[in-house]
Amino acid sequence: MIRKRTYRTVDGVRVEGTWLNVFVKNLDYHATELFVFADGVVQCWERTDLDGLAAMLASGKVTLRPADGARGSYHLTTGWRFEDVHSSIDSAAFLAEVADLIEELNDRPTSVERCRIAIDRYLEGRSEEDLAALRQAYTAIPDHNRRYVLGDMDAKDRPLRTLCGIDGDPDEHALEWAHRYFEDNRPWAAAAQPKAPRPVDDPETPPTAIVELRQSWYADPQSAPPVQRLHNGFPYEVTVDGRTYPTLGHAYWALAVTDPSERDLIAASNPRSATPAAAIVAASSSRVPEWHRLRTAAMLRLLRLKVDQHPDLAEVLIATGDARIRYSGLISRFWIDSPDPGGNWMGRLLELLRSELLLARHETRA
Repeated sequence: MIRKRTYRTVDGVRVEGTWLNVFVKNLDYHATELFVFADGVVQCWERTDLDGLAAMLASGKVTLRPADGARGSYHLTTGWRFEDVHSSIDSAAFLAEVADLIEELNDRPTSVERCRIAIDRYLEGRSEEDLAALRQAYTAIPDHNRRYVLGDMDAKDRPLRTLCGIDGDPDEHALEWAHRYFEDNRPWAAAAQPKAPRPVDDPETPPTAIVELRQSWYADPQSAPPVQRLHNGFPYEVTVDGRTYPTLGHAYWALAVTDPSERDLIAASNPRSATPAAAIVAASSSRVPEWHRLRTAAMLRLLRLKVDQHPDLAEVLIATGDARIRYSGLISRFWIDSPDPGGNWMGRLLELLRSELLLARHETRA
């Protein structure tokens, strides 16, 4: 059970998290927290995910075992030198523990719980296939947590190691002892609480990937990562009602006014930034009344036009899979990812458009 809890807010939704203590190498070694969240985000001086954490561990940027003789510090309040450093957890085991935390935060079985399920399955039929699956489930548990898998501080994991032949092929008496142990000792089976069934239209596993769309400028737009081309500020022309605008951002502001001459000014404004277009709207006397009540539908209309006029963007959007899309930029917090409830509407609309594109393909094939 996770005892240390934290959270962050995404799209107005609370995302549960927890943290572990690590050292980050930045000249010296700094004792700090590594935050882990249910959506797979890992935060330790920078935002990343499990793959990114694996790279940080491999490079030594994040470690549990600083080098002997190196200097350490804690939030600029305390300093020391390391000597005779030991750690019972290596990088692979630590990464596996972080993966387990993500599973637990999502109320999914951890490696320990999956191993217990494999024990029960093996004892039902005692087939070689189930024994091999049990052995695989046991070795998937982080090394430092294996002794706790049975919840028995006396026997620890010895009965399971015997059953799986981890320390060599057991003889008949050892196997009999292990089987007898499990017949009498499976406390998790009695303590298990039935979980609420998963809604039939939910994914088998909640999505953990995140795609971030940032406000960026590229001297050569063709060098931009494909996913960043989904950003409203990227130079993809959009034609709306007979006028062509340099970006979707320009088209959005043009719809906020009714004066044709002002729409022409917006279409001709700086193609590298929609800020001048927003300034035209701010000074306009022909602003659409209560635009804030119309803007979400207007933006969705423009997104549909953009992918219709640039089919390559439809492929880019579909390629994001079921990832949550986080949007950032120099615009209202209504549109971007922020702690405020109701934020990240650009990300939400892109996810909606992605679903529409997939539905259209499904109906075409049906």
